[in-house]
Amino acid sequence: MDFTTYLKNYPDKEGRFGKYGGAYLPEKLIPAFNEITQAYMTICHSSDFINELRRIRKEFQGRPTPVYHCKRLSRMFGNCQIYLKREDLNHTGAHKLNHCMGEGLLATFMGKKRIIAETGAGQHGVALATAAAFFGLDCTIYMGEVDIAKQAPNVARMKVLGAKVVPVSTGLKTLKEAVDAAFEDYLENYETTIYCIGSAVGPHPFPLMVRDFQFIVGQEAREQFQEMMGFLPDVITACVGGGSNSIGFFLPFINDPVEIVGVEPLGRGDKLGDHAASMTYGSEGVMHGFDSIMLKDSEGNPAPVYSIASGLDYPSVGPEHAFLKDSGRVNYDVATDKEAVDAFFKLSRYEGIIPALESSHAVAYAIRRAKEMENGSILVNLSGRGDKDLDYIIDKYGFGDDN
Repeated sequence: MDFTTYLKNYPDKEGRFGKYGGAYLPEKLIPAFNEITQAYMTICHSSDFINELRRIRKEFQGRPTPVYHCKRLSRMFGNCQIYLKREDLNHTGAHKLNHCMGEGLLATFMGKKRIIAETGAGQHGVALATAAAFFGLDCTIYMGEVDIAKQAPNVARMKVLGAKVVPVSTGLKTLKEAVDAAFEDYLENYETTIYCIGSAVGPHPFPLMVRDFQFIVGQEAREQFQEMMGFLPDVITACVGGGSNSIGFFLPFINDPVEIVGVEPLGRGDKLGDHAASMTYGSEGVMHGFDSIMLKDSEGNPAPVYSIASGLDYPSVGPEHAFLKDSGRVNYDVATDKEAVDAFFKLSRYEGIIPALESSHAVAYAIRRAKEMENGSILVNLSGRGDKDLDYIIDKYGFGDDN
């Protein structure tokens, strides 16, 4: 497949990446999503919009975030060098603000008064609450009760920022159920509200929009690494749940001679219900308004999923990731809870950087590959910081004295 014109060709006008993507919507929501598509396709070509977004990224978000060489961590595993794209230093502590500020700007352009979302780890909820405060919008965040218990610091941050946090008590009480609840809200309130989907998933145009807003991550990283080293990394890697941080990180390297690897959560093992590795164990299916690869139960419905990282426990994945997997351009691997926790403590102890549990999956993969590679370089997208995970980690694993 020729990737030189990839960004021009995908998605197509119907929001499809090959057979994946599209918009499977209740009839009532079709006009609402058409309105969003038309508005986005208008403003994404507007210099006023682009210049305002650039100003926000520089003055409010603190972009660009740096690329950092993990010298001590690299020495532990041989001669392969590990680098991090420090999205944990983006305002609010993760990559999520990149698309939330874009979605907030879109909402104001459309004259909407309210923005809503789901959140798992809470980083998307915090980012959207931040955007709402910045733009003067009402904000409601749906969050599963299990995730609320695990991510108390982020719940507090959302409330301090003025958002209403709605606990979801149905099903497994995690990310999928939060998405279900947010869709129900949007169905009733679409005239005044935009549902700001938290990843590169959902009906068209959201996979396209989130990709575009997150593209800055890989764009900066590519330029920074080349300026630092004079060449590109051998391997780039990022965690994959829905796929927002990874799709923005991967695509600027899509036409380069660079190995690209997405890392899914294997959780407790390969038994259904013990992991959320959709790309590894799933098959094609439709949920939440889009066609992609998903984990299914015996009746073909979305299967129960699990990950230590609340932001990764989703039974499907962005349609563009499914397409890139089928194309062979991007490889997808897994990391277990145990590997992620080990990476969490190693990066904390050897580099003074506490990573999010989501990002720790990518760090775990980089550690594994560094042991295998005789030399070369691996660039990891450190998509978020681990402040939100500290209470949970300390309660379950102590202070990592055995790591």
